[in-house]
Amino acid sequence: MTVPANQTSPLSRREWLLSDRPQSRAQARLGRAYVTWRQFTANRLAVVGLLIIIALLFVAAFASILATHSPIVGDLKNARLLPPGSEGYWLGTDDQGRDIYSRLIYGSRLTLLVVVLVAAISAPIGLIVGTVSGYTGGWVDATLMRITDIFLAFPKLVLALAFVAALGPGIQNAIIAIAITSWPPYARIARAETLTVRRSDYISAVKLMGASPLRIVVRHVMPLCLSSLIVRVTLDMAGIILTAAGLGFLGLGAQPPLPEWGAMIASGRRFILDQWWVAAMPGFAILIVSLGFNLLGDGLRDALDPKDSGQ
Repeated sequence: MTVPANQTSPLSRREWLLSDRPQSRAQARLGRAYVTWRQFTANRLAVVGLLIIIALLFVAAFASILATHSPIVGDLKNARLLPPGSEGYWLGTDDQGRDIYSRLIYGSRLTLLVVVLVAAISAPIGLIVGTVSGYTGGWVDATLMRITDIFLAFPKLVLALAFVAALGPGIQNAIIAIAITSWPPYARIARAETLTVRRSDYISAVKLMGASPLRIVVRHVMPLCLSSLIVRVTLDMAGIILTAAGLGFLGLGAQPPLPEWGAMIASGRRFILDQWWVAAMPGFAILIVSLGFNLLGDGLRDALDPKDSGQ
């Protein structure tokens, strides 16, 4: 959908996007997106969080160009435990003579891999369980919610440790374990949203038109749950990173010599007093990325809040 030719000025484009009588679905969707973007950018900290995540994506995409040394092979004879700035090693080296900066750069790929795969696995599971439970009700709702309560009764890290211990150490098993422990909150949110809308006039009209329960859930209920789910997933990404780092720190996540940030902290804890940079640099990277996701999630929560959509 393009803006009409007589509405090419910035002011007229803004009025076209904010029209309370859109002429098409495309105009309505663009208008909602524009309002959401304005509300998001009004939060300066949220913009900072977005820039941090964009920087993370950029670093992960161009790691092979940005890295100055091999992330796996080090110079054990001449470059062991060098401080930051020594001999071209910007952030120093570890006990194997490997460049910490290059390992952090390549480690961003593992961090994004964990975050994306866990979100891609756990969010759909939680959405399906929550919407089916809330819309169906009865014994289906009771059964699914009791299963959800069982998962919620255990601390996420402890439950993830149990699954990884059963599956075996490794980045793939760590992703599966974190995903298994991450879906219950999403199911709770989706169920609450479904209970709110399932008796609405909108859903009643769809029923009268002959839509099946499956179609109602997939085409009409699930889309209404997406905004709340997106906000919760974004806020949980920091926790996912910390859980993955915790598993790596305990030796149950990514295995050496992969440059996983939690495993890097574990290998540097022996030198924390004298060679502080070995553990501090990956810890600082985890801090910055977690902060970015938290700030982004706060901004999305404000922008996607339906109570504020008319402002």
